[in-house]
Amino acid sequence: MIGFLRGRLIAKHPPALVVDVAGVGYELEAPMSTFYDLPAAGTDVHLFTHLVVREDAHVLYGFGSEAERRLFRALLKVSGVGPKIALGILSGISTEAFLRCVEAEDADTLVRIPGVGRKTAERLLIEMRDRVKALTPVGELAPSAGGANGAQAEAFGALVALGYKPAEVTRLLKAAEGATTTEELIRRALQAAVKA
Repeated sequence: MIGFLRGRLIAKHPPALVVDVAGVGYELEAPMSTFYDLPAAGTDVHLFTHLVVREDAHVLYGFGSEAERRLFRALLKVSGVGPKIALGILSGISTEAFLRCVEAEDADTLVRIPGVGRKTAERLLIEMRDRVKALTPVGELAPSAGGANGAQAEAFGALVALGYKPAEVTRLLKAAEGATTTEELIRRALQAAVKA
């Protein structure tokens, strides 16, 4: 099992990225929450990984934090949830916001995530209820070469929770560049939404 990769980020084209580790280029898929914290191409990066072995392929998934990887692994244990849906969930909502949804049994917020229907949301709430306690200590972040914090991911989750589609949120957060706190990002993104 490959636990993590530390190397030079060669390319990033969501959801795929390539990391050069001692001359070997590892192709990974990553959620958008990880992409927000990635440094520029050509910079060193450290990612936690999870390898999924299928009959037709071996797919390596990369995560910016151990908390994201733990949630991804927990989601894979939910019946009917595969890696694609798990990545979509991590891209559509922050780890902390997802855990709050499960604790509050908030299926409506989960249904807003692309690829998650009503039945899947209800199954997530039921099957993740007991696992939330094990996932709660989510404060450990990977040593990121870019030094970026989770403000982008938190703002992304908050805007999705407000009903904006993930693609629209990505556009709004680009308009909010320069903001450093979650609150400032959300405020600028909402101002951009009003102007649009």
